[in-house]
Amino acid sequence: MNAMARPGTVQRIEASLDAPVPMLPGTAAIALTLFDHDTTVWLDASFAAALAVAKWLKFHTSAPLVASPSYCNFALVADPKALPSFEQFCLGTDEYPDRSTTLILQVEQLSVGELFELSGPGIDGSNVLRAAGLPDDLVERLALNRELFPRGVDLLLVAGDRVVALPRTTRVVRKEA
Repeated sequence: MNAMARPGTVQRIEASLDAPVPMLPGTAAIALTLFDHDTTVWLDASFAAALAVAKWLKFHTSAPLVASPSYCNFALVADPKALPSFEQFCLGTDEYPDRSTTLILQVEQLSVGELFELSGPGIDGSNVLRAAGLPDDLVERLALNRELFPRGVDLLLVAGDRVVALPRTTRVVRKEA
């Protein structure tokens, strides 16, 4: 909850979960919190290749897995560098923007890496975020995503037991270190 209320700030998820590889503890905690039998989930190729992940999700959440990203409420992405374009996911509608996909991206680090300046609702002035393992064109994708408001995807970046929320309203600018 704090991650969504304070976009761009690194929050720690205090849960020790034994999730199947390549699922990180933070991703597992988010899944256990947000997924249920009515929540459709898409797995990227890295997650889908690990059959233990699908079994774990089914057993613990009963969430139905879907083959197409255009039909999911949540997308689990173990390899953000191979992230499909945002247009392939549910973007919601003007009447129902809440029917969009939340992308959960497992990244390498949330304390080192590229430097980003964030601003927008929930951020007092601006905030700085460092992250490693993101798609090279993420800033451009997020800018196009913001233009769709109230439609668009929301992102959660996870590294280990840390999480950062980047709602569709967050403005992200790449900064020089």
